Amino acid sequence: MDYAYCGNSGLQLPKISLGLWHNFGHAADYETSRAMILQAFAKGVTHFDLANNYGPPPGSAEMNFGKILRKDLAFHRDEMIISSKAGHLMWDGPYGDGSSRKNIMASINQSLQRTGLEYFDIFYSHRYDPATPVEETMQALVDIVRQGKALYVGISKYPPLQARKAMNYLKERDVPCLIFQDKYSMFNRKPEEEILNITAEYGSGFIAFSPLAQGVLTDKYLNGIPAYSRAADPAGFLRQEQVTGELVEKVKMLNKIAGQRSQTMAGMALAWALRDERVTSLIVGARNIEQLNDNLKALENLAFTEEELNQIDAILDGATL
Repeated sequence: MDYAYCGNSGLQLPKISLGLWHNFGHAADYETSRAMILQAFAKGVTHFDLANNYGPPPGSAEMNFGKILRKDLAFHRDEMIISSKAGHLMWDGPYGDGSSRKNIMASINQSLQRTGLEYFDIFYSHRYDPATPVEETMQALVDIVRQGKALYVGISKYPPLQARKAMNYLKERDVPCLIFQDKYSMFNRKPEEEILNITAEYGSGFIAFSPLAQGVLTDKYLNGIPAYSRAADPAGFLRQEQVTGELVEKVKMLNKIAGQRSQTMAGMALAWALRDERVTSLIVGARNIEQLNDNLKALENLAFTEEELNQIDAILDGATL
């Protein structure tokens, strides 16, 4: 495993981290989830990314991770970076959504109970909440660190203006923003416009989720939409109509370049997302051991020629997802 320092901090993260968004809740096969977590750690993946509402159902990914941690990895707790988040809908009724102090504090206490942890290594504000002043949310994060419930804090999916405001607030209180988490892939390059510059300016790390565009940047959809894919799941975030013929044609062209590099499509997409030194780590959400191992192989070939990058840029022109 290759590791990178997270911004200006002394904390190193693996260049590939394991996200527990979709495939680690009660709806997933527990033994498969357990096997992926153990295999990831054996391969040097020390960072595991959670959130209060991950599952399904919400909360179940934290519960299952806590069970696996207690049973199999308790002795290795100090070799692991475990993160969680609060801010998206967690329960119906009052205070189950948003980024108020009430919600943030209740959420971290519940997440610690579900995982059985005494503290999180990183705790995020999962989203900017326009109904809550940024100062209120950030003060909750400051207090979480001072109470010993988290070692570091981060923010996720904040617009540039609010990100600056949040980072300034945290910096002035000596609890700097360790890391910014956002969607980033070949088909979503928006962070290149401002966010990556902001994280570099404030000395924060950047970690990308959905670097494979929820599986579109693999060979999965080259010949249609498989029955058990995310696009086929009516409850998923990726909709069938998003997997357009135009995008599939672009993936086919990209796949040819990947083959010339002796990489899978997924491997090249991950390597591409790591080409920028401002990107600290990528969060992958594997469905099984085979996908996880394929993702990790991306680290065997991270170098791109200028010609390859130019070819990729030409293919990606105008492509968004």
